[in-house]
Amino acid sequence: MAMAAASIGGALGFLAPRRRGVSFAAAVGRRRPSLAVVRAASYEAGVGVMATKVGMMTYFDPENGKPVPVTVVGFREGGNVVTQVKTAATDGYDAVQVGYHGVREDKLTRPELGHLGKASAPPLRHLQEFRLVAVDAFDPGQALEFNELFKEGDLVDVSAKSIGKGFQGGIKRHNFKRGLMTHGSKSHRALGSIGAGTTPGRVYKGKKMPGRMGGTKTKIRKLKIVRIDNDLKVVMIKGAIPGKQGNLLRITPAKIVGKNIPKS
Repeated sequence: MAMAAASIGGALGFLAPRRRGVSFAAAVGRRRPSLAVVRAASYEAGVGVMATKVGMMTYFDPENGKPVPVTVVGFREGGNVVTQVKTAATDGYDAVQVGYHGVREDKLTRPELGHLGKASAPPLRHLQEFRLVAVDAFDPGQALEFNELFKEGDLVDVSAKSIGKGFQGGIKRHNFKRGLMTHGSKSHRALGSIGAGTTPGRVYKGKKMPGRMGGTKTKIRKLKIVRIDNDLKVVMIKGAIPGKQGNLLRITPAKIVGKNIPKS
């Protein structure tokens, strides 16, 4: 574990602030009753945090010595701070807005600094909302510590932007089978027929074809927390997490029907 700690410590060097800009959660308007049903199903099982992907490594279980592939997750300077508490009386819904990744003041605009100043929060680069059923336990300016919200063995949902792979063909993008490579075949990796010429006389929407691959928001559900290292301030989560090294992650308690989400 000494070598593993050293390798993690070296990989954490990129957690210093680099990029510019703040991503604010988009406001959702209320227009039709059908949207209320969608919003009701989007409640989080609990408040989450934002983190940064460090990389992957092999963790050996101390109980049985078996190797476990884990993704190492770190936290940038500034941590996670509650920047706003939204209630049904003031905003029409209950949610907790969390800020992450401390930066210099000159990296933000005056409206952004004013918004954070209301919560006595430091300049933070990223802001995201976690919609909850009740927000009584949270106050503006409150620091959220990962080891207080989660423990080893918990299941979490992790969402992030996947690695962009550019324009790809049908074989790589949709796992199509290639054609014959011999016997005079003229079709090797081409897409082939995409529809009838007479009926319907067009290509159906959603047809699997070559196009941009990756670079979209992806969520991996029910990943297990293997270890929480308070000394190195990193978390080891079993399995792979979307995105590349340095990506922003959104970690929330896993939604389990019948446990923290009603069956209806």
